[in-house]
Parts: sequence; structure tokens; C-alpha cells
Amino acid sequence: MNLYEKLIAGEEKLSLVGLGYVGMPIAVAFSRKIKVIGFDLNERKIAMYQQGIDPTREVGDEGIRNCSVEFTADESRLREAKFHIVAVPTPVNPDHTPDLSPVEGASRILGRNLTKGSIVVFESTVYPGVTEEICVPILEKESGLKCGVDFKIGYSPERINPGDKVHRLETITKIVSGMDEETLDIVAKVYELVVEAGVHRAESIKVAEAAKVIENSQRDINIAFMNELSIIFNKMGIDTKAVLEAAGTKWNFLRFSPGLVGGHCIGVDPYYLTYKAEELGYHSQIILSGRRINDDMGKYVAECLVKNLIKANIPVQGARVGILGFTFKENCPDTRNSKIIDIVRELREYGIEPLITDPTADKAEAEREYGITFSDRKDLVMLDAVILAVAHTEYEELTEEMIRAMYHPAHQIKVFSDIKGMKDRKEYESKGYLYWRL
Repeated sequence: MNLYEKLIAGEEKLSLVGLGYVGMPIAVAFSRKIKVIGFDLNERKIAMYQQGIDPTREVGDEGIRNCSVEFTADESRLREAKFHIVAVPTPVNPDHTPDLSPVEGASRILGRNLTKGSIVVFESTVYPGVTEEICVPILEKESGLKCGVDFKIGYSPERINPGDKVHRLETITKIVSGMDEETLDIVAKVYELVVEAGVHRAESIKVAEAAKVIENSQRDINIAFMNELSIIFNKMGIDTKAVLEAAGTKWNFLRFSPGLVGGHCIGVDPYYLTYKAEELGYHSQIILSGRRINDDMGKYVAECLVKNLIKANIPVQGARVGILGFTFKENCPDTRNSKIIDIVRELREYGIEPLITDPTADKAEAEREYGITFSDRKDLVMLDAVILAVAHTEYEELTEEMIRAMYHPAHQIKVFSDIKGMKDRKEYESKGYLYWRL
């Protein structure tokens, strides 16, 4: 029996290293078919899972309570598994170079607990070559085992989209790769247990790594183009959304929208590719110029708000500004790498300390990461300006009357920045708003 057959028969277990937005849904999905150990260093997080609480909201509390994953913070439990999936974050450093410390740390932990006959599959986003050139030597050093002889490796880039209830692990085609044909076949069959959309067998680990990095780089560049158009059209007094709706009637026009690019993928992955390119002597032009535009959009949003306060004859310093939404994307509690903080920091440069509210955000995380304490929405009153920053479903229900109640009643002109264009521009302009959107 090969490893796949042993997993199916319940003779071997699968382990998931890293139980965040990516790892936890994978662990839960596999637990419906085979025995799963879910490992994370964060004991607080493990305690929540053991109590049936899902802090990520990706599968929900009931999904956690009803799954058979053995949640643990004890690394020695990894020795019970033979098929290992590593799904830890791969962020960038402040200087935009890749921060491989989480994936290196996970490799050390797994290496210490690796047994003969195992397969290790990395899901973390990396530049081509990391799995074989950085992770494998760590696994070998820590385990004393030889890759290709005592254990095998593969790579299957994560495509989890936090907060998205349509594009799930089960419904997105999964890229899989392995160091040899036998490994590839086992990795593909294991993932086929949970991925209804099927798998794509990449011809090598490096091809799979590269595919992941360019998926998000492509999206980043397209959004950067939309953001640049938004800056140009704002100068021209043209509504970008109206332009995109008109252009979108052409059959081959690609539908992208301007916006703040945060999170752990689109705003991060391009730097992994450009870093490797620099190592090889090539300085990226398109990818990095797109990154520069997107990284500056929070500052741009704040500057436009300040200009509109001046237009409305409202003193800038000490202005009461309410920000609705702080997470990096809609309907997701994750605040890490949120670009809303860039708006906050820029407003502070002008002597404005905004009031921030978010019904979805992880409040403890926002306090820990940024020192931000959220206000209750009921405290957003007597405001000089409102920024509708994140397109949470809850904010779709906000009527014009509810938004108007947030403003100081003396204001004839209400400064309103609807970053994502959630509200009807003409309705708000007809009711005395100085309405702005990307």
C-alpha cells in the first residue's frame, strides 16, 4: 500500500502545520475523509479551536465543533502523521524583501518530528526555488533524513480567498506538484479527496511556485492600472466607476476596480518575484511600478479627503473624521496588512485623529498590531467627514439617512469618501454631499 491508500484506510494521518485562514479550512476539509492533526504554535488559537470557536470565520464555529481535527500546540504530535501540509504565512519585511522566517521555522519544527516515508507539501507563497533550496536543507538537517530517499516533497500553492463563500478550497482548481512522478501522483490523489474542482498537475515544483506568485502579481498590476486611471480621472472631474461601466460593455475588457490593496497575497506576492529577479540581475519595471502605485493609495485617499474638507470650509486640524471599516477586505476579520492604517497615519499628519469602527474586525489583533481601539458606531456623531472604507455587507444596509445622522447638523456640505463606490453618487450629491470615490 502506498501512502495515499494508507491515509484512506485510516492507517496513517495527515498533519496541517499552521492553522490560520489557509490552513484551518484545509484541515477541516480533509478531516471529513481522513485522520487529521492540526498543529499551530499559537496556544491561544488552539484553545479556541478546541472550544469550537472559529476566530477566522472561514468555516464557522459549528464547522469547528463538528470536525474531527485533533487540534494541538504540541509539535511532537506531528510524528503521528506521514503526509504533512505546511500553510504558514510568508510576509515581507519593511524593506519589501521576503520574510521567510515563518516557513523556515515551520520547516525546523517539522524536521525535528519527521519520520521515514513521509511526504511534505508546502502551500505557503514563495518565489521559485524556496521549497527545494531553502526548506529541504532545513528538513534534512533537523531530521537527519535524506530528501528523495527517506522523505519526499511537493508544493501546492494555496488559493484560499478569505471571506469568500463562493470560491472555496473545494471549488477552486488546485495546482499540485511533486519532486518525482510517484510523489506527484500521491499528492494529486490526496488533494482530489477534498477539491471537487479537480487538480492541475504542474510539471515541477518551481513551475507551481511561479504560478502562484504571478497569479497575484497579475491582479496587482491590473488594480494598479485602475488606481492610476482613478487618479487621472479625478483630476479631470470624471467618475472612474462610470468610465469602467462604459468600457466594460466591450466583450474583452477586463473587469477590475480601483481600491486599496492589502492582505497577504496581492500586496505581498509580487515582491517575492521581484526579489528573486533582482538576485538574478533583472530589475522589474512593470511589477514594481504597480506596487508603488498601490502602496501609495491610502495616502492619496487621505489627501483627497483633506482637500474636500478645505473645499467645504471645514478646519482640517482637529476635524472629526469617522472611518467605517478597517479590515484588509470585506467580510473578513483580518486586519493584518490592512491599507486603512495608511489613511489613518496620513490623517494624523494633518492633525486629525479619526474615529474607527468595524463590526467584523478582530479587535484584539487591531490593538496588538496597530494600537487602534475601535469606537462604537453610535459614537460616530457630530462628524465633519465620513470615509466608507471597506465594503462589508453590513455597510450595504446603511441608508443615506443613517449616514447623514453621523454628521454635525450645522454642515451644509457633507464630506463623504466612499472608497469602494458602495453608494449611489447622484443620490448623495443631490442631498448636499461632497461625494468622492476612487
